[in-house]
Amino acid sequence: MLLDDRQRAMLAEMGVRVWAPKAAPPLPPVAADTLQVPAVPGSSSAKAPAPLLAHEKPAAKAVQQERATSSEQQLRQVPVTAPPAPARPPVSPDGVERMDWPELEATVASCRACGLCDGRTQTVFGVGSHHANWMVVGEAPGENEDRQGEPFVGQAGKLLDNMLAAINLSRKAGNPADDLSEKPATTAKGAKESVYIANVLKCRPPGNRNPQPEEIAQCEPYLRRQVALVRPKIILAMGRFAVQSLLQSSEPIGRLRGRVHHYEGVPVVVTYHPAYLLRALPEKAKAWDDLCLALEVAQGEPAL
Repeated sequence: MLLDDRQRAMLAEMGVRVWAPKAAPPLPPVAADTLQVPAVPGSSSAKAPAPLLAHEKPAAKAVQQERATSSEQQLRQVPVTAPPAPARPPVSPDGVERMDWPELEATVASCRACGLCDGRTQTVFGVGSHHANWMVVGEAPGENEDRQGEPFVGQAGKLLDNMLAAINLSRKAGNPADDLSEKPATTAKGAKESVYIANVLKCRPPGNRNPQPEEIAQCEPYLRRQVALVRPKIILAMGRFAVQSLLQSSEPIGRLRGRVHHYEGVPVVVTYHPAYLLRALPEKAKAWDDLCLALEVAQGEPAL
């Protein structure tokens, strides 16, 4: 029975001694920052876990450890990417401006100045008379050209041949292997006049994609030398990339048509590529106007 203070005072006045149990000794103080985790029975050899912060829950710490382990694994699994291969340095053979026909053609055949050489079947140098008054410049070889080694073959080539025949020109006229130092003075009456045909690029771009500026730059010295050797009276540039390469202009063909330009001192008339004309038949009338303009320039008639 527990006594209150008033009862204890009354018993003391009566001389009665009251027995009371001694208070239990206070427990030793526990550090506020750590709690000791009890050891697991039967695992005396296991390493004791690190003490936890008083405010830290065991589940939260396990999540942090799992995230850290996952991050380390991801870092180890990141593939090491090899550095990109160095760009192929420009290669321009010396003395192109002094080469004759055999040396120039052999140089083009062995050219490895850009990556197009890796996928070509053969180079496409040119076709026609070396002394033609007309020179046709196209863009790049396609699949058929790469296989046959001649520019403008297939359906686009047939259309070009028909266009040239309409103004009495032919790629087969003349002797492409002649070594005359001067052009023939006249053409026999009724015979077709010769034409020389070449492309800006001498190798086929993979998948017939558009030529790249660096590829055009590598091939341009070869084309310049071909023009210098042929010495044509007129150049017919066919297609956007042929026009841009010769005229160093980014203007579309529609804005460059109908007037005379110049390349290395030779008059240039621009028109659409035969492959484009096969897809856009109404544009053939414009191409015919371009041929008539080129014919006037080649014959020495003033262009309007």
